[in-house]
Amino acid sequence: MPTLSPAAHVTAVPQANRPEPAPAVRHARRARGENLPAWLLLAPFLLAFLLFFFGPALQTFYLSLTESSLTRTSGFVGLANYATLVQDPSFWASLGNTFYFALLTVIPLTALGLVMALLVHRFVRFQSWLQGAFFLPYVLPISVMTLIADWMLQPSSGVINYLVGGQRAWLADVHWALPSVAIGTVWWTVGFNMLMLLAGLRNIPAELYEAAALDGARGFTLFRAITWPALKPVMGTALLIQLIASLKVFGQTYILTSGGPYNTSRVTLHYMYETAFTQSDAGYAAAVAMAFMVVVIALSLLARSIGRRAA
Repeated sequence: MPTLSPAAHVTAVPQANRPEPAPAVRHARRARGENLPAWLLLAPFLLAFLLFFFGPALQTFYLSLTESSLTRTSGFVGLANYATLVQDPSFWASLGNTFYFALLTVIPLTALGLVMALLVHRFVRFQSWLQGAFFLPYVLPISVMTLIADWMLQPSSGVINYLVGGQRAWLADVHWALPSVAIGTVWWTVGFNMLMLLAGLRNIPAELYEAAALDGARGFTLFRAITWPALKPVMGTALLIQLIASLKVFGQTYILTSGGPYNTSRVTLHYMYETAFTQSDAGYAAAVAMAFMVVVIALSLLARSIGRRAA
């Protein structure tokens, strides 16, 4: 009598009786399919981030652990550059100048940007003219901006001295050099904040103002009850952008004052530039760059956290 192999006793499970995937599995598959286009769109940015930021940052960190010049690498020194940095008065002075410059620019830029945005939004008939006039300085290259600022601040023929009287050398004054650069920077970049805040104003529904007007609200009451709360997220973004931009200042001080007089306007990026290209100490300059990057990131995260709580 023929015998059946064990495989012959196996009964195939009908397709319809197979268990369905768990809901979590189905959801994960669907999410992967939905996220694929987003990842494809993000891929060029992520690749550029790896190539132009993360990769150079790693290389800079490695360079900061060596005793290197622009042309040679002497060897690994560990954290010696960072130990020197902590005790370097020139670094701390440049960092203090950077914070002072940020203090002189961030709040005025945001406040003036808000005032200008309110003016443009209020005078509907002249919106295009006012918007163009306020934003025009922002499109100027830094070389043109510094040329105009230098001309206005000239001791003998400058417009500023003509208005205030006297012949003060603003850019050569120990107390006024950095504030003068800050004033020029505010004039140059305030149009960007104006444009951001104007976009925020235009996104506030008109129905809110109409309903408040029916309740008798007027003038500053409308601003306090509707405009200001609605603009808080945009204000937070503008403050964060200006904080980062002000901390990274370099071109204005380098062209207008060269860090003088007596290094009173030498900011951190200027000090890093001099260390790398004048003193040819690339390893120590890399340590300055890494330390400053940590400071900028920490302050940015702190400002973002404060902005979220305020909103």
